[in-house]
Amino acid sequence: MSAENPVTMTDEERDALLDNGGTGVLSLAAGDAPPHSVPVSYGYDTPTTTFYFRLAVGTEKSKGELSDRPATFVTYHETETGWQSVVASGRLEDIEREGIETETLAGLEHVEIPIIDIFERPLREVDFGFYRLVPDDLTGRTEP
Repeated sequence: MSAENPVTMTDEERDALLDNGGTGVLSLAAGDAPPHSVPVSYGYDTPTTTFYFRLAVGTEKSKGELSDRPATFVTYHETETGWQSVVASGRLEDIEREGIETETLAGLEHVEIPIIDIFERPLREVDFGFYRLVPDDLTGRTEP
């Protein structure tokens, strides 16, 4: 991506890049400490512009409490015409929170969250929670 001449993507270009899922980096606010940033797989629901994440949880995890945390998600890809990226900012929500279950089920029908094994033990031994990010700010950039 050219820092001198970034070009804003249209909503259609952004949604095409996001497709219905892929990988990126999720950064969680951590008070005065640097943000906690981790590579993650995601699902994306185009009609609601909502991101879904399957995140490892548990007491030994260094992410801390996840629900209602300010978060930024970044994904990027190199295409035949250059680099493209999307940045989404908002608050991470536990999808099991009362009041969003029906809306979440409808959104999950449209997404495909890739299963990526980067853990030190078998996936069946890792506890996961499902979260969503309804962006307050969603931008896409592409090389001209």
